[in-house]
Amino acid sequence: MRGNAGEKKQATVLSGNAWIKTDSIEISADKIEFSGDDYRFVRAEGNIKGDNSKSEISFSCDKLYYDRDTEIVQLEGNVTLDDKQNEVTASAQVIEYNQNTETALMQINVNLKQKDSVCTAAIAIYRKQEQILEMSGNPVVKKKNDTFQAREIVFNLDTEEITLEGKVKGSVTDEKKKKKSRKKTAKKLNSLKKTKKKKLTEIQLKIRTEKKLIHPKRKNNERITGFITI
Repeated sequence: MRGNAGEKKQATVLSGNAWIKTDSIEISADKIEFSGDDYRFVRAEGNIKGDNSKSEISFSCDKLYYDRDTEIVQLEGNVTLDDKQNEVTASAQVIEYNQNTETALMQINVNLKQKDSVCTAAIAIYRKQEQILEMSGNPVVKKKNDTFQAREIVFNLDTEEITLEGKVKGSVTDEKKKKKSRKKTAKKLNSLKKTKKKKLTEIQLKIRTEKKLIHPKRKNNERITGFITI
């Protein structure tokens, strides 16, 4: 790792496996630059990985801009966000995260997953404390076999309550009916199997064959043609 500092501009550049740690964020990247009064602004580029100990969130991206005073970090390019505490993973091209409000504004190709729920949209706001996801721009929520679409969607990740607004469409599968249907199908199959077995045992297969039978009243082992029922 290499570094250089300018006293007038108060700028410092670290390059080659650069690594820094502030009060709440730990960042590693190919290049990290500090600037402004008391090194207020942090910029990073290339293979960025970070961990926010305050919000318990880890992230990765191509570019990073961080204001230490406002505690707002902007992540750009192939961004991934991992909220391990709530089992939430998100990806987008741009994510702006406010540490004070614990809110993430996600833009372009937004994809968020939690357990068996998958959410996609052009723009989304993830409120970590409230566990609320607000989506717009062709938002879609898929949960198991159910799909929800609308102009705007608000999804409570904690209670799994979904609020749809404008041009609502989608499909919902009744799991109870589905289970009943499966049970009926299984019963029919079992019934068919039993019927087939019963018919096979009742049917007598007659095989025509010629065989030398020794008859007690006949002599010289005369050949008798007959039928054997099995």
